[in-house]
Amino acid sequence: MTRAEMRKAAAKGGRGKKGAAAATAAAAAGPGKKRFIDYPRFGKTGVRRWLPSWKQWLSGFLLVFGCFVGLVFYLYQTTQIPDMNALVNRQNTIYYWADNTEMTRKGEANRQIVELKDISPNLQNAVIAAENQDFRSDSGIDPKGMLRAVYNMAKGGETQGASTITQQYVKNAYLSQEQTLDRKVREFFITLKINQKLEKNEILKGYLNTSWFGRGANGAQAAAQAYYGIDAKDLNVCQSAMLASLLKGATYYDPTNPNNKERAEGRWGWILEQMVKIKAISPEERAKCTAYPMPIPQKASSKMNGQISYLVDTANRYVTATDKTITQQVIDKGGLKIYTTFEKDKVEALKKSVDDVKAANLDPVKRPDNDTFVQFAAASVKPNDGALVAIYGGDGVENGHFDNNAEVTGVQVGSTFKPFVLATAMQMGVLTSKDDSGKPKRINADSRYLSDDMSVIRKVDGSPVIGDDGKPYKQKNEDTGKRGYVSLRQAMQYSYNVPFVQLGQDVGNDNVADIAMQMGLKKEGLAGTNTATFPIGTSTVSPIRMANAYATFAASGKVAEPYSVTKVEVDGKERTGFGKKDTKVALEPAVADNVTDVLVNVAKNGTGKATNALGRPVAGKTGTTDKNRSAWWVGYTPQLATSVAMWREDPSKHQRESLNGTAGQESIHGGALPTDIFTRYMKAALANEKAVDFPTPTPVGTEVDSSGAPSTNMPTTPGTEAPTAPPQQPNQPQPNQPQPGQTTPGACVPGVDCPGQPSPSSNTHHPGPSPTTPCLPLFCPTQPTSGPPNGGAGNGGGTGGGKPTGGTTPTPGGGGQAAPQ
Repeated sequence: MTRAEMRKAAAKGGRGKKGAAAATAAAAAGPGKKRFIDYPRFGKTGVRRWLPSWKQWLSGFLLVFGCFVGLVFYLYQTTQIPDMNALVNRQNTIYYWADNTEMTRKGEANRQIVELKDISPNLQNAVIAAENQDFRSDSGIDPKGMLRAVYNMAKGGETQGASTITQQYVKNAYLSQEQTLDRKVREFFITLKINQKLEKNEILKGYLNTSWFGRGANGAQAAAQAYYGIDAKDLNVCQSAMLASLLKGATYYDPTNPNNKERAEGRWGWILEQMVKIKAISPEERAKCTAYPMPIPQKASSKMNGQISYLVDTANRYVTATDKTITQQVIDKGGLKIYTTFEKDKVEALKKSVDDVKAANLDPVKRPDNDTFVQFAAASVKPNDGALVAIYGGDGVENGHFDNNAEVTGVQVGSTFKPFVLATAMQMGVLTSKDDSGKPKRINADSRYLSDDMSVIRKVDGSPVIGDDGKPYKQKNEDTGKRGYVSLRQAMQYSYNVPFVQLGQDVGNDNVADIAMQMGLKKEGLAGTNTATFPIGTSTVSPIRMANAYATFAASGKVAEPYSVTKVEVDGKERTGFGKKDTKVALEPAVADNVTDVLVNVAKNGTGKATNALGRPVAGKTGTTDKNRSAWWVGYTPQLATSVAMWREDPSKHQRESLNGTAGQESIHGGALPTDIFTRYMKAALANEKAVDFPTPTPVGTEVDSSGAPSTNMPTTPGTEAPTAPPQQPNQPQPNQPQPGQTTPGACVPGVDCPGQPSPSSNTHHPGPSPTTPCLPLFCPTQPTSGPPNGGAGNGGGTGGGKPTGGTTPTPGGGGQAAPQ
């Protein structure tokens, strides 16, 4: 103890015997040996022994501060500015087929380094106005922006890019696009050195020569050529503002993508206003930019011809979604190796199938008003795996088709959505009936529902769904036949709309959406569940997602996330997170297998009977939408699930047009061209694979007929009905509503087990009789197995009762238009 400490101890000693003893002992021991760092503090007890003194706090602070200053000085002195020209010329990004052979390579440096005088002052000013208005006077560093980015990275949130032009230049030219703490530190010191070493004009020149503008263009000169076909020095104010808008993200602001148009025009106008604000242009010059300067059509690379560009696009989407540090800009800069799941022979077979069907059916010269602008899309997925083995994305970029149809999300799926409704009823049950435990009763495919055209749709409590006109909503089938009560198996076979719209009410559309998402569909692709017609396909799901969801049926209820890339290497280092993911159980195996059994009947005897030419077990469903704006077939074998869609779209209007009259047919159904493409492709794709049967389904659920179905004590078998006359619904319909078909005792059930002709008012031909055709039970002539012309019975759209002039979709409490089929 020091003498001062001994005096304090002695003073305390007067207060008690222990203190006196301590003072005496301290005095006897003397001051002791002095330590260089007195910590823990000698002579202190309790918490004070571990609390540093103010001198120690100050010394520690000065020590840490000195080390930090020294580290900063050391890093600053040792940081070297790399040679820009050696780093901007990156390697290609190489894509591989599933067998590891090279598919194509992309990312050649589409760049021409030009002097600042060869870049229009309009573009220079537009970039400064958009990206860094204080560029001419700032220090090159935005401390707040960097701290914010570091903080976000530390907490695992979204990363943020550089704030100043100087920082962006450093990131573009000298560093990778990785958003890591190490890269931020290096960026900081390189930026400081560059800002001191280079003039502002040199920095601006470097930035404009290294920035990514989309379309594979790196630098202002390449961008001016790619978007306007002129040199950068010739860009006017309006064009310059458009190019400057791309720097925020060319993927989101390229106006040639219809989804970007409104966003791109908004940013373009904002940049022009900012140019006026910084006095780069006058208000009069701004006023001259009244029309948005649309770019020229994108030029196709010869290495992207055929289906290659769409394969690359799908792979890129998957890569950027899986690893957020790999942006499209990183891919375009090059240096990546991307190994895909695409099988070359299957891709070629799918393209050939589409080309052959188009050649055999479409004649734009003979039918210019009907056979032009016809679009096709397809995707093929391995069940229980998720590997995307083939897609068809369009006619090819060499033919001016740049959109990837396999990823399109604007085409309604029609009746291909009905199996999700049936699966929901089998797995979750209907709300109209309870089992012994009080839960919704699970049903089977023998459950009977009214199928009469223009039937009133009722809520769970029996009250009618009300249309926009305030009247009970009536659902339309494609034809006007009165089929009475048919099994859900029969309803699926001929794609009647009425039973599935009613089943959607009984099971709950929200539950249907939940099951669909469990099977792999995305929420953003689903239509609103408050629409009565949700069960019959108002949703707009991509062909890839539809193929994958049906693959869940093929895999007995196991869903696998679709993937198109197995491995990615960036500058020789493999990234994690790619490849096959673990499967999850979406449906009970019995449910999935029973739905498959129903869809096998569709393919064999119903609207998809054209697939019989495949010569192996196949299941699937057709889909045709309201006003015949799209047609689908989604089918599968145990080894492969494939979706095919077609529609018409004028590229200048980006509007879906009716397929009526296409291929010389009155209307196009999913059982026609899409099913033909599917059959041709699957025959080639599975040529070397053994035919495999689907699992034999075990029983699931019970027969739960809808309200009003006739009672019967007779056993039913798949595809047949008990020959009993159906009574009317318990809630009597309005006088002007159609009545269920009536039969006399001993007569067969309409549309099920009797021969005969459709009603005279029908424009299409279903197998099955008119309601009045008599025959004895169990002795009626065999029902024909052939479906309606083109396999399309029951698939077409139409208008339900109560439809308002505006043609809106019906909702519980409002709506009126019949949905896509």
